[in-house]
Amino acid sequence: MRFFLSLRQAFGNLRIKHKMFALISLIMTFCFLITYFALQYVYSIYDEQLYAKSSQVLNLSSNGVEEELRRIERLSFNVATDAEIQSFLQAMKPDTPSYELLRLRSDLNDRLVQYAGYEKNIYSVEVIDFSGHVTRAGLNRPTAEGSGADVIRSADNASGDNVWSYPKNTEETLIAARQIRSYRNLELSKLGTLLIRVRLDRIVNDVLTGTELKNGELVITAGETIVYPLDRVPLTTAVRQSGSDHYLVQEMNGRQYFNTRVQSSYTNWTYTSLIPFESIFRQIIWMKNILLFVFIGSLLAVLALAISFARSITKPMESLIGRMKQVQMGNFSQIEWDTGEAGTLQSMDEVGHLNRSFRIMVQQINELITENYAKQLTIKETQFKALQAQINPHFMYNTLESINWLAKVNHQPVISKMVESLGFLLRSSISMKASLIPLREELEIVGHYVTIQKFRFEERLDFHMEVPEELKGCCIPKLSLQPLIENAINYALEPKIEPCRIRLAAVREQESLIVTIEDDGPGMDAELLEKVRRGEMRRGSGIGLRNIEERIVISFGEAYGLTLDSEPHKGTRVTVRLPYERGCSHA
Repeated sequence: MRFFLSLRQAFGNLRIKHKMFALISLIMTFCFLITYFALQYVYSIYDEQLYAKSSQVLNLSSNGVEEELRRIERLSFNVATDAEIQSFLQAMKPDTPSYELLRLRSDLNDRLVQYAGYEKNIYSVEVIDFSGHVTRAGLNRPTAEGSGADVIRSADNASGDNVWSYPKNTEETLIAARQIRSYRNLELSKLGTLLIRVRLDRIVNDVLTGTELKNGELVITAGETIVYPLDRVPLTTAVRQSGSDHYLVQEMNGRQYFNTRVQSSYTNWTYTSLIPFESIFRQIIWMKNILLFVFIGSLLAVLALAISFARSITKPMESLIGRMKQVQMGNFSQIEWDTGEAGTLQSMDEVGHLNRSFRIMVQQINELITENYAKQLTIKETQFKALQAQINPHFMYNTLESINWLAKVNHQPVISKMVESLGFLLRSSISMKASLIPLREELEIVGHYVTIQKFRFEERLDFHMEVPEELKGCCIPKLSLQPLIENAINYALEPKIEPCRIRLAAVREQESLIVTIEDDGPGMDAELLEKVRRGEMRRGSGIGLRNIEERIVISFGEAYGLTLDSEPHKGTRVTVRLPYERGCSHA
């Protein structure tokens, strides 16, 4: 709560143009945040829809790929069960003459050509006979050493079912392997092994043609094995390690990709589409940048307008404040007014009316000062009596509280003495018979005031008066010392817990009477002391020091008055300088 109060006070102390700038900046920032989060929400919805569409396209693509694989699997079954092929393989025996083997393998090759010749998605159809000889129809694809034996072993373990062998490097292909078994008399004896090398890249290209995935990349993996493609190992390795989310935006090889994933139920392969992020979000990113630049431009334009508008308001006000300071320093006749203020070009808004009213007021004040200057001497006494009537009644309230407290709690006879002193003070303050009284009578007023305060503060008030008898007949403005004693009690005694010493002393210096009131209270620092001296910081009700100063100057001239000295933790001393005049009149 204190922080908000401090913030509110700091905002209240700002200049108007700074307030408007801060307010408009806050509003624009708030609008920017709302727009930003709204756009983020919209983009998240767009990502979901994009994923749904990409997932749909990916499902269709994976279905197309696997439909072709099913067809090739059926083709391998047809080849493996072909009667002619089986008859050729059955005729190939260890004791078959070489010429006959050559003829059988030639016929077998012709039969395989009939299957492979019209298949664009197959590299070759191969049959491995009992002796390990390979009869091939189609292109010859290099195979890594030992990989052929692994494929034959996998086919043998499948007992006639189709087995897919995945490529292990960039030179190998996807292979559909199947054991050729004899169906004659249900013997199911092994005749050979069928290998169909599949052009998976051509199948994928045919399926992706005309889809959004054509602009991206498709990665097919079987567990930890990369099936397609084999020529982008760093990229596919990053895909294999990308986690289990259905879609995400992933950075790979310095580019961002929109990653969508589905899993096949037929081959248990994982199909991952990688679409370059900038290709699908290019327009969105462009729109985001446009919106950002438009918003920043709008913000700068609004701030410029706000500053211009604030200056149009504050500049006349600052000019008016400058003239007010001139008036404050007493300069009424040499103020420079703008040309437009008296003409038709002066704006007549609130600030214009304020300028016009202030100018008229200053002119009227200047006229009144000129007219009334001659009357100042004749009303000096009236001014003196008016100032004298402004004595601070604070001590009266304290006295009444003290009397009330004593009357209800103690039932002491000292109350009568307090009431007696109070009556004396009231009569002295109300009486207007004499403006100057002997110092003796002023000290009597001080004595009654201190008597009342001693009943309140008891031993905490240590008051002493040191005034020679020959000085008690000197003249002094009525009620000049009592307010100073009151200030000493208020600001030296009340803040302290331990007793406070207050001393009133009077001496003669040549033709002047010097009266000092000292206390050992907390004192004032240099800054506060200077403000009190200049009259910028009022103590008490604000009448005491200035009232006494003005009455002394009016009575005796500018050479006399008050001097205030103080230091922190060393107390305060007030010096009253008066002319040494004896034999005051009471009339």
